[in-house]
Amino acid sequence: FNSVATARIFYKLMLRLGFQKFYIQGGDWGSLICTNLAQIVPNHVKGLHLNMAFISRSIYTLTPLLGQSFGRFLGYTERDIELLYPFKEKVFNSIMRESGYLHIQATKPDTVGCALNDSPVGLAAYILEKFSTWTKSEYRDLEDGGLERKFSLEDLLTNIMIYWTTGTIVSSQRYYKENLGQGIMAHRHEKMKVFVPTGYSAFPSEILHAPEKWVKVKYPKLISYSYMERGGHFAAFEEPKLLAQDIRKFVSLAELQ
Repeated sequence: FNSVATARIFYKLMLRLGFQKFYIQGGDWGSLICTNLAQIVPNHVKGLHLNMAFISRSIYTLTPLLGQSFGRFLGYTERDIELLYPFKEKVFNSIMRESGYLHIQATKPDTVGCALNDSPVGLAAYILEKFSTWTKSEYRDLEDGGLERKFSLEDLLTNIMIYWTTGTIVSSQRYYKENLGQGIMAHRHEKMKVFVPTGYSAFPSEILHAPEKWVKVKYPKLISYSYMERGGHFAAFEEPKLLAQDIRKFVSLAELQ
């Protein structure tokens, strides 16, 4: 049950609800699911809005290694430079420090999943740690993880309880194995471009910044790209008004296409 299978389910749901054409929006896995949906049934997707993009095997994704001066030569904006560099530090923060969970869930999800499914304290610690560091990496240095700077404890507990009361932490972690178990770029859809009108919200504290040049490689019909004022990985939860405003802006542009 990977992202393609998920996209098929959402497509069938929209048809059963009576919608032949619709807009779609996603971040994190939702961005991949929506991308797959736009690839599978482009004639039904009026527009695609993302606040995260899975982009790999592009020459542009390698250019930050060449340094800031080369980035300016390639046409990165000053804001891109600010969000990409120092690149080694950014990569260390996003990939080395923050990807341990990914390796576990993409290879042995049932092992850690069963333990979390048996411990409410363990489950809370596992989930809340991400709401700290993925909202802003500097929050990891705070005694309380900065959790209440953007969220209420009640809202965070509600999120945890969805996993606890339904017993679905294991299946949520298996999603990584279903998508990544055969290796990155192992599926045909990962090499396919998307040809529906696309909008993108670039939140400054996202795990890794994706410049407009990168996004356009995968989504050539990018008609809206916004540098957001603030916010991190959990944009819809953290900055719902900012995200909603950008979605509305994108839809207004897409309607003119």
